[in-house]
Parts: sequence; C-alpha cells; structure tokens
Amino acid sequence: MMAPAGFASLADYTAYPSEEMARRARDFAAELGRRRTVRDFSARPVDRAVVEDCLRAAGSAPSGANMQPWHFVAVGDPELKRRIRRAAEAEEAAFYGGRAPDEWLAALAPLGTGAAKPFLETAPWLIVIFAQSYGQAAGGRKVKHYYVAESVGIATGLLVAAVHHAGLVSLTHTPSPMGFLADLLGRPPNERAYLILVVGHPAEDAQVPVIARKPLEEIATFV
Repeated sequence: MMAPAGFASLADYTAYPSEEMARRARDFAAELGRRRTVRDFSARPVDRAVVEDCLRAAGSAPSGANMQPWHFVAVGDPELKRRIRRAAEAEEAAFYGGRAPDEWLAALAPLGTGAAKPFLETAPWLIVIFAQSYGQAAGGRKVKHYYVAESVGIATGLLVAAVHHAGLVSLTHTPSPMGFLADLLGRPPNERAYLILVVGHPAEDAQVPVIARKPLEEIATFV
C-alpha cells in the first residue's frame, strides 16, 4: 500500500519556448511513427540495465488514486521462456483451430499471424505485465485498486515507447486465456496477466506487414 501523499512544489517542470516545444513534439511524433511491431527477433542479448530503465519509465505512469496496480515480470531464463512458449502455443492452437470466430481470423490473416510463436524463445526478454485487482496492507488487509485496466494500459504504452526509444523492438502478445502465466511465474491471486511484451533486437531478415496508420483527421477532433 502506498504511503499517504504530501505535497511539494513542482520543481522538475521545464518550460520550453514555443518553437522548442513544437520541435520536441514533432520529433517525438516522428520517432514513434517509426515504431513497428516485429515478430522476427534476433537472439542477440539485451543488457538487463536497459530493461530496468524501460520499466522505470513504465512505472512513472499515472494511475487511479496512485495505486500503481501493475507488476512486471522480466523473463530472461531460457527454460522458463520455453515453458511459456509451450503453454502459449497450446492456447493459440485452440484459438486458431476453432475458438476464434471467422471474422477475427480474417482480420488477422493479412498480418501473417498463426499458432506458432517462436519469438517467445528467441527474443532475449519477455516482460509479462500483470494487473493487480487489489493491494495488500499490513496484516493482509485488502486495499481496493481503482481504474486498473486504464492504469495498466497507460503503463504498458509508456513501456512500449521506452523500448522503442532505447533502440529495441517489441511485440504485444496476448494468448487467450493467459492464466498459465500466473501459474508459471508464481504470481499471487490478486494479479492477472495483462499481456506479454516481447523485447529485443529484430532479426537481420525481419519483415513487417505493409500497413498504413490513420491520418490525424481520422483519429482526432478539435472543437
């Protein structure tokens, strides 16, 4: 449980001139515009320190009542990654083999996805993101968490951006159901798996689908 908050001056805020602000916004949009989801990973190692700083960035996300209802499990152990792959592929085989409706499969077809998930073993890091439905105070008392899905979603977005900013690539993977992740990773009953973020370097021959992102006028309205 978080300690009661006090208040202090906003000492770390930096005010930029309008021109600098515009340049920073433009440059950041351009950098994130280069981000692509990758399914072909290299086994090239990534220093744990890089992953740690990306997780620090994710942990800076806003959250309901500052409860910070997330936990990140960074998996680098090869045997554990192998076990995660086996369990995930079993769920994915059921998904692609009849569990998923035809409309969903048709939407996925252009992206070239399937039941095989070799990247779960190849990539150096799997970051399994867990959402905490409640916290625990001293003595085991349950502490309600608020806006859990929204808070964890924001933290995940910051993590994806941080990984890209570091010069790595990622893939959001959501095998369904994901209960096996809590079992394999020994997580407590107040946590449920939100997604797996696969993190590493792209394979030398990595390919990505040819897609287009919606233009600003389709995703935003100014009134």
